[in-house]
Amino acid sequence: MSKLVPKELSWLSFNARVLQEAADESVPLIERVRFLGIYSNNQDEFFKVRVADLKRQVIINKDQGDHDKSVEAAKLLKQVQNAASEYQQVQNKVYRELMAELGRHNIFLKNDSEVTGLQKDWVRRYFKRHVQKHINPVIISENIDLVSFLRDQYTYLLICMSSKKENNYALIEIPSDVLPRFLRLPSEDNTTTFMFLDDVIRIGLDDIFCGFFDYSKIEAYSIKMNRDAEYDLFSSADKSLIENMTDALKQRLDAMPVRFAYDRDMPKEIVEFMAGKLHMTEMDSMMPGNRYHNFKDFLSFPSISDEYEYEPMQSVPCAAFDNAQTPFEAISKGDVLLYYPYYSFEYFTEVLRQASYDPKVSSIKINIYRVASNSRVIDSLIHAANNGKRVTVVVELKARFDEANNIKWASRLTDAGVKVLFGLPTLKIHSKLCLITRREGDEVVRYAHIGTGNFNEKSAKIYTDFALFTKNPEITAEVDSVFEFIEYPYTRPRFKHLLVSPLNARKRIYSMIDREIEHAKTGFPAYINLKINNLVDSGLIERLYEASQAGVKIRAVVRGMCSLRPGVKGLSENIYITSIVDRFLEHPRVMVFCNNNDPELYISSADWMTRNLDYRIEVGAPVLDPKLRERIHTIFRIQCNDNQKARIIDADQKNEYAVSDSGADAPAVRSQFDIHEYLMNLENKMLKLPKEPKEGKEKDKKSSKK
Repeated sequence: MSKLVPKELSWLSFNARVLQEAADESVPLIERVRFLGIYSNNQDEFFKVRVADLKRQVIINKDQGDHDKSVEAAKLLKQVQNAASEYQQVQNKVYRELMAELGRHNIFLKNDSEVTGLQKDWVRRYFKRHVQKHINPVIISENIDLVSFLRDQYTYLLICMSSKKENNYALIEIPSDVLPRFLRLPSEDNTTTFMFLDDVIRIGLDDIFCGFFDYSKIEAYSIKMNRDAEYDLFSSADKSLIENMTDALKQRLDAMPVRFAYDRDMPKEIVEFMAGKLHMTEMDSMMPGNRYHNFKDFLSFPSISDEYEYEPMQSVPCAAFDNAQTPFEAISKGDVLLYYPYYSFEYFTEVLRQASYDPKVSSIKINIYRVASNSRVIDSLIHAANNGKRVTVVVELKARFDEANNIKWASRLTDAGVKVLFGLPTLKIHSKLCLITRREGDEVVRYAHIGTGNFNEKSAKIYTDFALFTKNPEITAEVDSVFEFIEYPYTRPRFKHLLVSPLNARKRIYSMIDREIEHAKTGFPAYINLKINNLVDSGLIERLYEASQAGVKIRAVVRGMCSLRPGVKGLSENIYITSIVDRFLEHPRVMVFCNNNDPELYISSADWMTRNLDYRIEVGAPVLDPKLRERIHTIFRIQCNDNQKARIIDADQKNEYAVSDSGADAPAVRSQFDIHEYLMNLENKMLKLPKEPKEGKEKDKKSSKK
């Protein structure tokens, strides 16, 4: 057995945990349907990025004459394709089960052959009025280049028009970018009936083609293609960075296919015909599937009743901010820690909003990686610039699949007079920093935000993330040094407190692991607690293996990829790892090192991946306030005790659910809900409620006497 699990296979295992949520009967029904959408969306991205990368490795190593590496990459590519194909079968099974379960609740997703005559007439009228104008068929001829025509991730109907003389083929793009994918049909009883937009088009096929083609039979088969999402960021001296980036993104439109998904009922000769048209090779994935593709659209499956969805979770109040007149007053009294989405992201947007017009604020610096489409963060930064503040925004143009949005934001910020920086071409900027400078009397005081997640109002409602607010002068000075390093990368600032990739993070983490190893060998207490998204860096994994063999107890909660094999005798028997997949996406990164019972605790933007430690600018910060440290310790303990939504990451990545050491009679611990209750109780005890007016009290006294 290899000491490392290939990260691609581990990623598929992670997405299988998402699929488990779609199959979990304890999850509200419509939420299960949406988890199916999350799984499908993840799988699409996996093929566009990771499978495409494997394919490139095979080709490049072969071209360079490295036979062994090429064979190794080809072998892994085949393993990945086989595993993905097996998961595809599981997805199809879960889909069928969900459709049956919806039916038991009188909710139906019917196709064109299942609806009543009255419903079909209504659909045909809807098609003519709302859909037909968006249909632009492409007739498939010998000369057409389908690779250039098909758009990545869009669903198409392949139309086959048969007659005695000949067969004609056409493609119709499902216009789900301008129309809802699900159409609610008028009900003739107490049922709720939906129809895929695909089937609406199927009902209207004769309205599209009749009169233009002679056919005795017309059939439609669903297909979808995924392209390689990589691009080369070339540089032209005659163009700006934004122009070069825009040109690079256009490469995605012409990238070669890496997966072709098709309706399993499609005749074999048509499958072979399409494979030839798309230049598919044995390295590409040809996947038969359901009648429908782009299950990612299930993410927006219509709401029907509250009983089929999660109840809204009440936001936890932040006593530190709510008890203060301004956020700067709150942070001045002590560091503040938020944990999204339990706390509202509006606390951060309010900090920026007030900073934008606060006469004491002189400057704001922030780096953005992914922001919401209607970003209040961007609005506040522009308002700050309009109010004469010096605003510097570091925009990461290479944030995958958000490149176009970030180009747009960069242009808008530049037009507003904001100083926009793009950092280094060779280093993605993935840190989550904001620095606000105020003049308070004769002093210049800095306020810093150091987080584990993006400045994004939308994702902050879904992703769990920590956000630390501090005015500690040593920490904030180092945050300012990070911004200086981004602007002037030839400098090499030194950091005493912050872990900054690629400058010192790897070295410092190695050092802290080695210290635990030495403590364990000499009989001192030694442990490491980790909360991260991905654990795949071979150097760090090797250090953890050494720590385990020395007797260091390692407890980790890893959401996604995990190349480490826990629990292997003689290698990793002191390592225990679980993964939590539930209502929210676990996203924070936390590191705790025992340090002979004087723990060092860091939150960080970086996962334990080579790219995060060596090829990105990432920042980790120590949490120094004892109360906040205890809060994070408690949250981690709750997650370690989860016996409802935690899966064990073992050497074979079987995804078995974790159970309590106390057995079946142990109280249920569902960490995301228990953490919410813990934080709510904690904050309510510290919250200063508004004083009741004296007049009201007098009236209450009089009424009680009566």
